[in-house]
Amino acid sequence: VQLQASGGGLVQAGGSLRLSCAASGIIFSINDMGWYRQAPGKQRELVATMFSDGNTNYADSVKGRFTISIDNAKKTGYLQMIRLKPEDTAVYYCNADMRRSRWGPQSNYWGQGTLVTVSS
Repeated sequence: VQLQASGGGLVQAGGSLRLSCAASGIIFSINDMGWYRQAPGKQRELVATMFSDGNTNYADSVKGRFTISIDNAKKTGYLQMIRLKPEDTAVYYCNADMRRSRWGPQSNYWGQGTLVTVSS
């Protein structure tokens, strides 16, 4: 089982990107998902979380600009980012709690990072 993050790139300030986090392998469901980011010289920070009940949380710095979602039919999570700012530049990582079967245990997985660069 793996998580594959993609969708990063170079964008001008004010632009948009959508990051994807696709699960591969035998997966029954993605339950909770979080997106983190780490800027150069800074600690990794949690920017968005979605829980299995549909509730979401966002860091204050991204509220109103980022939207997290999960499509379990595609076994993929997303982070839609709009009105990007240079301070959003970072490597973005996804993290998810997933079940491999309906009644099986939940395990936690990390995806590799995808770089987002926002130019001013």
